[in-house]
Amino acid sequence: MKLNTIKRAGRSHFVDMGPIRLRQPFPTQHIESIDPFILLHHYGPYEISEDSNPFDLGPHPHRGFEPVTFLVQGEQLHRDSLGHESVVKAGDVQWTTAGRGIIHAEGPTKEFVKKGGTLEGIQLWLNLPAEKKMIEANYQHAAYEEFNVIISEDKKVDTRVIAGTLNGFYGKIATQTPVNAFMIDAKAEGKQTINFDTRQQGMLYLLSGKVLINASETLELDKNQLLEFNQDGDRFSLEAETDSKLLFLSGEPIKETVATYGPYVMNSQTELLEAMRDYQMGKMGFLPAN
Repeated sequence: MKLNTIKRAGRSHFVDMGPIRLRQPFPTQHIESIDPFILLHHYGPYEISEDSNPFDLGPHPHRGFEPVTFLVQGEQLHRDSLGHESVVKAGDVQWTTAGRGIIHAEGPTKEFVKKGGTLEGIQLWLNLPAEKKMIEANYQHAAYEEFNVIISEDKKVDTRVIAGTLNGFYGKIATQTPVNAFMIDAKAEGKQTINFDTRQQGMLYLLSGKVLINASETLELDKNQLLEFNQDGDRFSLEAETDSKLLFLSGEPIKETVATYGPYVMNSQTELLEAMRDYQMGKMGFLPAN
């Protein structure tokens, strides 16, 4: 039993995506991706009201990967070309398998905009291997209350198992590839050790607070917020200095050529052109504007 050594640490700088300003720990100049994870966006916290609602994304397509939303605060409406329409609330997770193609839209519900409140979440792009890029699209929505929770011995750290497995507890989300996703809420001075498969490449992202990892590296808001681990152990330790929230992700590297353009993640430029053509021809379905 050995702690994974830390491969690199990274900041979570703000970038502008149209009217939306959000944090993007990767891709950056220093961290292109963490295979099999292609992109991580941390949006919010935004104060949403009828006068200010920048995060309202109309219908748009995806192909070749899995866009995942971990909603931290607020309330969002999800609609897609498969016919799903669901309200995603704080603590919920929506896991979309775009596969051969899906069109979806998301944004704060009308009720949430009217009453006002704080919106915050994580948008993750999880790659699919070539053999699964053109599978049927699928959508999963799991509520906060549905996840198994592992509580530390000191009762100060809760780890929600969203996908994968931890200490014999399984995630609610079914995955296409071997992946772990855990949301960790730690109170000040809380301690916990998290195990994961040595075959998987792991990373840890801090949403809020200040945490010491492996008694050697500190994650803190507006400083280093991302850690990537080497595949040389089977666990990491954390000690919270303040109340903190973290997202742990790990997965078996796919080790394939990645070609991306806009909302598509494929293996070649030819496949990207085919994706654009198929979308224009209506082969990814149809979703009217709200």
